[in-house]
Amino acid sequence: MVELAPERLFGMEAKKGRWIFVIHGLLINLSLGSIYAWSVFVKPLTEYFTHTMGQQVTATDMLLPFSFFLAFYALAMPFTGKYIERYGPRNVTMFGGFLTGLGWLLASFASSVPMLYVMYGVVGGVGVGIAYGVPISVSARWFPDRRGLAVGLTVLGFGISALVTASLAGYLIGVYGVMNTFRIFGVAVIALTMLLSIPLKFPEVGWIPADWNPPTLVTGQHLTREFNRSQMLKTSSFYALWICYFIGCLAGLMAISIAKPLGIDVGIETGLATILVGFFAIFNGGGRPGFGLLTDNFTPRSAAMLSFALIALASLLMWQVQSVMAYIISFAILWGCLGGWLAIAPTTTGSYFGTGDYPRCYGLVFLAYGAGAIVGPQLAGFIKTSTGSYLGVFPYVLGLAVIGMVIAYTTLKPPQLKPT
Repeated sequence: MVELAPERLFGMEAKKGRWIFVIHGLLINLSLGSIYAWSVFVKPLTEYFTHTMGQQVTATDMLLPFSFFLAFYALAMPFTGKYIERYGPRNVTMFGGFLTGLGWLLASFASSVPMLYVMYGVVGGVGVGIAYGVPISVSARWFPDRRGLAVGLTVLGFGISALVTASLAGYLIGVYGVMNTFRIFGVAVIALTMLLSIPLKFPEVGWIPADWNPPTLVTGQHLTREFNRSQMLKTSSFYALWICYFIGCLAGLMAISIAKPLGIDVGIETGLATILVGFFAIFNGGGRPGFGLLTDNFTPRSAAMLSFALIALASLLMWQVQSVMAYIISFAILWGCLGGWLAIAPTTTGSYFGTGDYPRCYGLVFLAYGAGAIVGPQLAGFIKTSTGSYLGVFPYVLGLAVIGMVIAYTTLKPPQLKPT
């Protein structure tokens, strides 16, 4: 369908005005991504519950709310898709943003660590799970011609959130205390997501940008059509994408979980190790539009194989060299590839299975992120406990990257459909 009378968006032609949706999506994800600032709260919370509340807690106890958050974040996404279609992207994002902020607010009244698991981890995690996929869906539908770039920029906000929110949290904790900081974050998240969600909407069915023609089918080429979630589950492409996404997230989230302690183990001073975590976050953010562009200009399979090649290289370097420079290079790559998969996977979902049932389809694909969030850090912890060092995890990640490369090469292809 050719756009005969271009819709105007924000006072501009739709082809230009649609970029405003990407900016809003980036800023919404920047707010939701404040979860990545959790490490800043660990020590102040430990001191609060130990000294103020008189409870015996450890820093390890303080990591569990983060794990709960990620788990419920991933679990909520598959159940959200049908409601986006029913109630619209604006209302669903507002509701998810409200729950996320409410999780921060309720956490400020927690009188024990287990209360944090429910108030912050469950409520906040479900909120992000509801809201996170909506701006992605909006960008995917408005950008059939540049889907990878648009999606990559939309999720960029989540990746770079720690650069903003971690420093802000540290300042606010120093001035107002940890529980008041929870309250400030809660109010800010609710206010920002409510305001930024107002213009969100999907284009009309069949809309395409002016002066753009969808690629035509040539002999021997796969034809992509609209799949609903049930149909997607019957394809080998879905399982290949899910496993590849799982491996990419496992490697990246493992790197995030051990970045600072491993940096100290290889000889980096504690303060510099903290700064490097922020430095790595730049690569996490940049990997999203970067790999999104690669997915647009080449194929999802090519982008996936490049990611696994880089993960394998980083793991081999860290396993064999074990120097400060090897650490910086390896972890920049691993964080960047994690960001890359958060663009490759949603872009591939839209490219392979269409956008008609996109929120529900990608919600199921996104469970791979939740699985990687659990397995990656747990694998690193098991290796540390067993061997006394985190370095033993890298041969396993190297092996998984090789497996991912084989799966991507052999199976990560568009679902076959012969033209009629």
